[in-house]
Amino acid sequence: MNAWNMNEAISQPPSINPDIKKRFTAAKRKTYSSADYISGILAGNRIILSQAITLLESSQPRHYDLAQQVVEGCLPYSSHSIRIGISGIPGVGKSTFIETFGKFITGKGKKLAVLAIDPSSTRTHGSILGDKTRMENLSNDPYAFIRPSPAAGTLGGVARNTREAIILCEAAGFDTIIVETVGVGQSETEVASIVDLFILLVIGGAGDELQGIKRGIMENADLIVINKADGNNLHVAEESASEYRNAIRLFPPQESGWLPKVITCSAVERRGIAEIWQYLTECISLAKESGVFEDKRKKQAVKRMHTTIINNLKYSFYANDEVIKILADVEDQLREGTITSYKAAIHLLNKYFKKY
Repeated sequence: MNAWNMNEAISQPPSINPDIKKRFTAAKRKTYSSADYISGILAGNRIILSQAITLLESSQPRHYDLAQQVVEGCLPYSSHSIRIGISGIPGVGKSTFIETFGKFITGKGKKLAVLAIDPSSTRTHGSILGDKTRMENLSNDPYAFIRPSPAAGTLGGVARNTREAIILCEAAGFDTIIVETVGVGQSETEVASIVDLFILLVIGGAGDELQGIKRGIMENADLIVINKADGNNLHVAEESASEYRNAIRLFPPQESGWLPKVITCSAVERRGIAEIWQYLTECISLAKESGVFEDKRKKQAVKRMHTTIINNLKYSFYANDEVIKILADVEDQLREGTITSYKAAIHLLNKYFKKY
């Protein structure tokens, strides 16, 4: 009997686990009410917390009301954390820094939630969402929760519902929240409007001291960290730190009254991490004593209201029956060049507002 005949006599296992379909079917049948979500989040159930954030991220209009009910129910149990935004260009070492910094925070007995925003493809709208694999040690920390989310075309370096995700994480008992931005340039100033402190990560000798990192994002930074200050880069990092210190003196002071501090750091060697944490806690203490902290949170609440209005109008518009009836036809007219984008938009808006 040759090898081929022998193989034919052996019963091969199925290439796909037959139980997988049953599991997915069972998972689809499981639905939660707003009360289920809220009670699960308040109990610290991370599975329900993750599912609630997924609900927030849904683009389906039918999910919007339920998501808002969950946020509203969690709101009274939020606002008891320190919110830290972290931004920096690709290659600056954000994931390594956050993992080292995060382990330092959880080492102090604090509960940390990391909301990592990944860039989305402009063609497929998909994201890799690989932060959990890049932060393996922190992912396995019982005091840490890492949630990658797609930017999904939202500008400003954060996802559309990052504000709401922060509220859910706070209600789940996390006392320190880190928001990691997409990391694609100077437009990432939106994160500064949803956090208490904003860290800008840079590297020395990359030619971005005064040009690649623009004034807009630097003015919003509470702390500038020169990462990768180790080995042959140590001297270059110190020179860059000096240049940044000179540059920020030209900026007007923030509403808190202080100028950003510049600290060199090596996430790999865990050097400078304690100094960063100490500075951030001092900033929070000063902000609370002066009333700046509470005032900033109030302004963020007002901005959240306006953002919620815009999102609600968007969902309402695309779920409107009259708009749905003519939207495809209007898009075809645009492709054919028989109508301008401006007239198409006005036509759809008039249908929505029932002006004719």
